[in-house]
Amino acid sequence: MELWVDNVAKPLKLGLTGIEEIAQNIRLILSTPKGSIPLDRNFGINWDLIDKSFPATIQLLKAEVVKAVETYEPRVKVKEVKVKDATPDGRLSIGVLVDILNEV
Repeated sequence: MELWVDNVAKPLKLGLTGIEEIAQNIRLILSTPKGSIPLDRNFGINWDLIDKSFPATIQLLKAEVVKAVETYEPRVKVKEVKVKDATPDGRLSIGVLVDILNEV
């Protein structure tokens, strides 16, 4: 089963299961700066890449997303990553298409 998840902020919900839990976990990975979680400094995305020249770092950012998502959400395999220029409010748009490895 495929699932598309982006980094659009949504309120965190406790007690989610299945596909909803996976989607929330991926959104959390995409929106967390690497180094900001005290007991797991590798969690999240390296936001230093965002300050670099956009075309030059797009592949590095995509690789960073694949590594982070597949490390911290082992129930999925990343199929595609889309990165778009900053939205009007200044946020970088990141979307991930994943395959759910085991039926949830």
